[in-house]
Amino acid sequence: MTTPLRLGTRRSALARAQSTQVATEITARTGRPVELVEISTRGDESTAALSAIGGTGVFVSALRDALLRGHVDLAVHSLKDLPPGPAEGLLLAAVPPREDPRDALVARDGLALAELPAGARVGTGAPRRAAQLRALGLGLVVQPIRGNVDTRLRMVFDGDLDAVVLARAGLARLGRLDAVSEVLDPLQMLPAPGQGALAVECRAADTGVDAELAADLDTLDDRHARATITAERELLTGLEAGCTAPVGALAEAAEGEHGEEIYLRAVVAAEDGSATVRLSASGPLDRAAALGRDLAAALLAEGAAALVGDRSMLPQEERAVL
Repeated sequence: MTTPLRLGTRRSALARAQSTQVATEITARTGRPVELVEISTRGDESTAALSAIGGTGVFVSALRDALLRGHVDLAVHSLKDLPPGPAEGLLLAAVPPREDPRDALVARDGLALAELPAGARVGTGAPRRAAQLRALGLGLVVQPIRGNVDTRLRMVFDGDLDAVVLARAGLARLGRLDAVSEVLDPLQMLPAPGQGALAVECRAADTGVDAELAADLDTLDDRHARATITAERELLTGLEAGCTAPVGALAEAAEGEHGEEIYLRAVVAAEDGSATVRLSASGPLDRAAALGRDLAAALLAEGAAALVGDRSMLPQEERAVL
């Protein structure tokens, strides 16, 4: 009997759903059985704001440690949780086809964002979402929240909040799209870099990677998803911004006049919504990384550095991955 592959996953319902999706695909493509190994991360254990417990990497460090120690064979992450830049000893083996990356509003009485009255209480745990909501000038009261998807939805259903903003992809994977009042136009709300995408990691060759496993995981990789998240993550790297910075970005692949192209939009916003820098760029699909770096440089030239924040004040762990 073939020994099952051990897939490391966070314990949340969403993480298990995402990991089960990948596990099922691996078995369907290769015939190799996969078992989930639940791992608790620092982000799951704390109820404090992400910025207070380190921000970047708090949902992935424990999974990566388990990989490097050989306790699991692969790990699945929400790609937006991965710190920008490579991780020593690990390989981003696959980026499966990406779910719709847009944000979604869940509001009382099925209201759209523009229908919420001034003073309506809107919950989000992301500085990026909070900054963009405030920048819209709708008079909304943005409240910081933590908790899993069900916890956040209950805040609306129980009347504690008028609305919450969540990733549409997570709601889709949990079968909760029926709760969505409105999928937000990227002109209003650009998603987090990597939102809607999954990252499948394994050990790199110099740390004893199973060559057969790496080849099997490569069959899950989607070239368009890989290119779009590469552009978005290189933008983050160029801005020297972590996963919790008030930065939104969305890259889309399409057929252009001279072949496949990427169209990349980005926003850097002050957390109080008082200022934003928005720019876009396009280029060939095979220059995704350069496109992200170039757009980051253009944003910095327009004053984005002051909006990202004082990086000297970031926790040591976050500075280390920038």
